[in-house]
Amino acid sequence: MRIRWERWLLLTVLLLVLCGGSTGSFSSAMAADVTPLKIGSPAPKFELPGVDGNIYRLEDFDDSPILVVIFTCNHCPTAQAYEGRIKQLHADYKDKGVAVVAISPNDPQAVRLDELGYSDLGDSLEEMKIRAQDAGFEFPYLYDGDTQRVSRAFGVLATPHVFIFDRQRKLRYAGRIDDNDIGPPKSHDARRAIEELLAGKPVSVPETRVFGCSTKWSDKRESARQALARWDQEPVELQTISPEKLRTRLTEQSDKYRLVNVWATWCVPCIEELDDLVTMHRMYRKRKFELITVSADRPSARDAARKVLQEKHCSATNYILDTDEQDALFDAVDPQWKGAVPYTLLIAPSGEVVHRVHGEFDPRELKRVIVEHLGRTYASR
Repeated sequence: MRIRWERWLLLTVLLLVLCGGSTGSFSSAMAADVTPLKIGSPAPKFELPGVDGNIYRLEDFDDSPILVVIFTCNHCPTAQAYEGRIKQLHADYKDKGVAVVAISPNDPQAVRLDELGYSDLGDSLEEMKIRAQDAGFEFPYLYDGDTQRVSRAFGVLATPHVFIFDRQRKLRYAGRIDDNDIGPPKSHDARRAIEELLAGKPVSVPETRVFGCSTKWSDKRESARQALARWDQEPVELQTISPEKLRTRLTEQSDKYRLVNVWATWCVPCIEELDDLVTMHRMYRKRKFELITVSADRPSARDAARKVLQEKHCSATNYILDTDEQDALFDAVDPQWKGAVPYTLLIAPSGEVVHRVHGEFDPRELKRVIVEHLGRTYASR
């Protein structure tokens, strides 16, 4: 007999509850079983690792009359837009009895590569450590991505999502930080709630809508896997081009940043770097960005070069010159290039080279450079 989807989903949720909410090494958290914490509810207990190597518990903040828990993450453009304001909240209220704690709710394996288009970092604990250092976080930044039990207990809908508790650790405000992530806000909702609690007043607006990136629950892992499998099936072509046309292609006005990488089949580091280049291509190509690879092989090695690109699933724009003259390749790509491969450059829409890497690149540093030019928030669309 055919079991309806709704019944199957209910049975699955009940099984997870009976099994303590875990399947294998991770908790199978789903958006369907998430309900935001209600005003007046007690603060859920937590015991989570922080980016500083310490374990943090709810009772660690008992000395603070007010506790502000902000669920945020590395990759989300909205979350990144609010990083400065979260830092300012901490700075403005740390000496007034207000503790600010940030928690990342996302399962890093549930985040698709094309959801990382505004970031150089994913949502793993190791990458959170990097972000905290780069951004200068002075408040605890905790990781809940392995089990997501705390995030489910709070009912996190999006990043960022704010929960403010009074001295008795009863929830008095839940919602957004303010009403505008990329422009001057008109309604400073979280600040107003903090000020009212500090003054011993009830919170006048205890709930607001949240906006941002949806929480990446672990049931989205399959979507991330399917995306990778689908991208791996994209056609891979290697176009033959003249030095003159290549030079024009790289220097002409464009609406995109061009990441150009020169590689060769006989260069082992070059081939190894293709994996990272494919990842960047999948991360940023929905934005004003394109990846162009240029094979330094001779035209007679075109089939071998194309085979490597196909094995690496490099569905970017791939070129090989129609000449054996190496100087023609150097001049076409970049007159400043001395000839060694690999060679990588980032070209602005104006045609100006804004970043060069002679030799092997650092993937994290290159992604950081790309994102700094593309922009980290929706204001840069």
